[in-house]
Amino acid sequence: MTDLHVQHIDGYGTVRVRPLDPEGDADLVHGWVSDERAAFWGMNGLTRTQVAEVYAHMATLDTHHAHLVTRDGVPAALFQTYEPSADRVGECYDVRPGDLGVHLLLAPAGPGGPHPGWTAALLKALTTYVLLVLDRDRIVIDPDVRNAAAIARFERQGFSRGPAVVLPEVDLPDVYLPEKHAQLAFLDRAVAFPG
Repeated sequence: MTDLHVQHIDGYGTVRVRPLDPEGDADLVHGWVSDERAAFWGMNGLTRTQVAEVYAHMATLDTHHAHLVTRDGVPAALFQTYEPSADRVGECYDVRPGDLGVHLLLAPAGPGGPHPGWTAALLKALTTYVLLVLDRDRIVIDPDVRNAAAIARFERQGFSRGPAVVLPEVDLPDVYLPEKHAQLAFLDRAVAFPG
């Protein structure tokens, strides 16, 4: 698949962002989302087939996109982008033109264990992709309010905490999402890339 973004990060290697292959990447993604540490991702308990179906459905949408992020060719993260106006989060805040929502699930640490500074470096590369390559004005995130580690990580990255909201349940033929208590946070391009 074609890379959508390639960025070398000194000390960490080359980050590549490409579209997720719903079937070809299903084993990998199923392993990640099934792990207990991914409980807030909301896909614990789904079978490999169900995970593949979720991402196959997403691949048919113009408003929601799933990506696989690699570091020097090794899978590093699942990264999703979405138009807030076409998502339940859009019912919970005043969507501005230029907003883009994101979800990020990091791969489990490799055999060498965590690499200090890697998450910050990865977020900088993904911020570059969204705000500069995709030419967006603001990133919106909506982690579960109980996911204090993720909220703190995004705040260290420059995100400003917004309101805590309740994302409504979605019950459609192709999609089911339970109600979610979320902490909104925002990152403006001018904050991420001053000057």
